[in-house]
Amino acid sequence: MIKAENIVKKFDGFTALNGITCSIPSGCIYGMVGSNGAGKSTFLRLMSGVYRPDEGEIVIDGEPVYENPSAKGKIAFVPDELYFLPGATMDRQAFLYRSVYPRFDQERYEYLAEAFGLDRKKQLNTFSKGMRRQAAIILAISCRPEYLFMDETFDGLDPVMRNLVKGLICQDVAERNATAVIASHSLRELEDTCDQLALLHKGGVILESDIGNLKTSLFKVQIAFKDEYGISRFSGMPLLHFSKKGSVTNLIARGDREELVMKLKQMDPLLLDVLPLTLEEVFTYEMEALGYVFHDVLEVES
Repeated sequence: MIKAENIVKKFDGFTALNGITCSIPSGCIYGMVGSNGAGKSTFLRLMSGVYRPDEGEIVIDGEPVYENPSAKGKIAFVPDELYFLPGATMDRQAFLYRSVYPRFDQERYEYLAEAFGLDRKKQLNTFSKGMRRQAAIILAISCRPEYLFMDETFDGLDPVMRNLVKGLICQDVAERNATAVIASHSLRELEDTCDQLALLHKGGVILESDIGNLKTSLFKVQIAFKDEYGISRFSGMPLLHFSKKGSVTNLIARGDREELVMKLKQMDPLLLDVLPLTLEEVFTYEMEALGYVFHDVLEVES
């Protein structure tokens, strides 16, 4: 289990993380999304022991991570910005990993390299962006880590490769009770893959929930009335968003679905439907509620 308590990290006066506290249970796939600069990559580097927190503590299975080889030996980290040894091939990188990770699975490494169609003898700097990420993922998974941290995991991968990588991550979690923490802007990929999700904004965790609860805490209502009306008709209701086109209105609400629907039915609408929300819609409306809105940028002056 990973526990972070009141984590603060600053860079030259900029606060990247501001008092983050969370727990990540073993044997799950934990996703992190958030606004640009929310602190996702910084948090992964802190959990990996690359950075030391300015305040607070991160422990993995009860051990602090920073400058602790025992804890770091359980972790494989695939960062957003990949780094390989100058002139290295996959085999040279695998040699380095074997010297660091005693559980490195050479047979699995060779099998995955062949399955992905990668040339193990070719220099990695000649690979495409997507192929370099495939190589990094293969090397990390072959370490057989207890904790797999991945930043923008699916960046540069085509749909076939994304599905293959998702399958490998899920397989490791299911078969070895490993824990995967994935930071990504690809909300659709997280929706299909993760058990739990955290939303970060301005260096803090805004919400943390399993995927099912997160999606059901918000809901969309489509409603219409025969007379003219505006948002004032829904005064006192827990709305995050109101938009109207013609006589039909879309409402995004939070709270007790049955209670709100009952109140709306009592208003004698012509149309009333409750619709499911995608994870991307949940993210959009949660961020909108926090003031993370840029509609005005798209407006053209007349």
